[in-house]
Amino acid sequence: MRDTYHEELDALSDRLVEMTRLARHAIARATTALLDADLNAAQEVISGDEALNRLDDEIERSAFDLMARQQPVAQDLRSIITALHMGGDLERMGDHAVHIAKIARRRHPDSAIPAELRSIVLEMGHQAELLVIKAGEVVAERDADTALELDSDDDRMDRLRRKLLERILSPNWGHGVEATMDVTLAGRFYERFGDHAVHVADNLVYMVTGEKPKDYEPEV
Repeated sequence: MRDTYHEELDALSDRLVEMTRLARHAIARATTALLDADLNAAQEVISGDEALNRLDDEIERSAFDLMARQQPVAQDLRSIITALHMGGDLERMGDHAVHIAKIARRRHPDSAIPAELRSIVLEMGHQAELLVIKAGEVVAERDADTALELDSDDDRMDRLRRKLLERILSPNWGHGVEATMDVTLAGRFYERFGDHAVHVADNLVYMVTGEKPKDYEPEV
């Protein structure tokens, strides 16, 4: 019975890791859709979001079932509660990828991103992928020390968004209101994607150590 119980706990982590894989694919394809006006990529992201939603629902059902049947305490209870939070963050990461894909779909056959901003947006897409890859690794390995790094890793995403806004607010910006709105929203969605990756890592720290990230001191 206890072996089955711990297998079910492990299954929660497996689902979370799979969600990070799906979120990475979604943000990569959303970036392609946005920069290349790729309607097929946009539709793939939008329709594929159901898989992330389904996994989040499975985590929620399993978590509540485990709490009802097993009445877990201590680290097991933390694992279940934090899995619920992490699943929610990863589901919202998928939503942000969908929002980016919908910008691309709305502007098709044109690209929503002016040529001079393409390199910044491409870098934001790459940074989003790196963040969710690392989030998946720390969940799979229960690596609290590495999880702490995501907060500073996300600083790069914040800097890129500020750079994007500086370009939009420049006196030389001449792309009109629609492009301004599209670029502003896309930048916000990338930033929020990164923020949720950090939340996943923060919850992992609490799951493993029982401490909030600000209170946890890695062993030297």
